[in-house]
Amino acid sequence: MDELISLQLEDTAEQMKKAVAHTESELTKIRAGKAMPSMLDGIQVDYYGTFTALSQVSNINTPDARTLVIQPWEKTMLSPIEKAILDANIGLTPQNDGSVIRLNIPPLTEERRRDLVKKVKEEAEKGRVAVRNIRKDANDVIKKLKNDGVSEDEIKTGEAEVQKLTDKYIADVDRLADAKEKDIMTV
Repeated sequence: MDELISLQLEDTAEQMKKAVAHTESELTKIRAGKAMPSMLDGIQVDYYGTFTALSQVSNINTPDARTLVIQPWEKTMLSPIEKAILDANIGLTPQNDGSVIRLNIPPLTEERRRDLVKKVKEEAEKGRVAVRNIRKDANDVIKKLKNDGVSEDEIKTGEAEVQKLTDKYIADVDRLADAKEKDIMTV
C-alpha cells in the first residue's frame, strides 16, 4: 500500500479513537442512579475570581452508592461550591453542614430512566456521526492523492480500509451505549 495512504489511515484511526473516547466521557456524565464523582466533572467554581473545576478545590468522595460528599480544602469555599452545584442544574440539592457538602442521589424513576436512555442514544448518535465525518474527510484526502501519482487500485484499497476502521469504531460506540443503557435500566 502507498506510504501516503498508510499515513492517512493511521491519522484516521487516531481521530476515530478520540471520537470514541469523547463519546465515552460524555456517557459517563449521564448518571445511572449510582453516585459517581464524575457526575460533577463539568462544574466550575468561582475560586477567588477564577472559574476552577470543582475537583481542583475539593475532595469528592462516595461513602455509599447514593451519596456524594464534597470536602473543600478551604472552609470559605463551601458557599461558592453550593452555588455552583445549584447553578449547574444537575437535579441535586446540596446539603451544607458547615464542613462538607452532601449530595443525596435519589433513586431513578422508570420515566427518568427512559429519559436517560434517550440521552444515551443521542450521545451515541453524535459519536457515530463524528466517526462518519472523519471517514468522509479521510476519503476526500485519499481521493486527492490521485494527483500525487497514487494508482486507482491503491485508492480503492485505502477507502476500503477507511470503511473497516469506520465499522470498527462505530461498533465501539454502540458497545459503550449498550453497556450504559443496561446500567441505567438495571434497578
